[in-house]
Amino acid sequence: MLNERVSELLNQQVNKEFYSAYLYLDFSNYYEAAGLNGFANWYKVQAQEERDHAMLFYQYMQNNDVKVTLEAIAKPDLEFENNMSPLKEGLAHEQYVTSLINDIYAAAFEVKDFRTMQFLDWFIKEQGEEETNARDLIDKMNMFGSDPKSLYMLNSELAARTYTAPSLVL
Repeated sequence: MLNERVSELLNQQVNKEFYSAYLYLDFSNYYEAAGLNGFANWYKVQAQEERDHAMLFYQYMQNNDVKVTLEAIAKPDLEFENNMSPLKEGLAHEQYVTSLINDIYAAAFEVKDFRTMQFLDWFIKEQGEEETNARDLIDKMNMFGSDPKSLYMLNSELAARTYTAPSLVL
């Protein structure tokens, strides 16, 4: 049986991951309206990843006989000044999610919940990749965003991103 505090944090994470999906759909809406369908696609794929992350936490809790409580998902309310703004917000958000995963891991470690720690190992690695991807997008926008031809090429590159579901065994 999962520790009460660990269960509470895992449940919160389910809802935070669904919020992440909403947030990235909001980014996608911004880029679609700006005529950058490649950036819009990149964030639609990102939203799919976040929904799957939520479902992995959800399934883990159910597999451990813990009832999941779904909360209302807050509406993202960010205002974007330019094409760089969502990218910077994305990095900040991924860093926040990393801190949440670390908090769950620390709580599991405290009560010697090795199964939950092992479950979270995949997410810790995933968050490293998420932060790297977010930084890479910022770097590319810094390099190419001010030149229309280069921005077109970058947009085309991002349009090619496809979704691959995670293969985490629970």
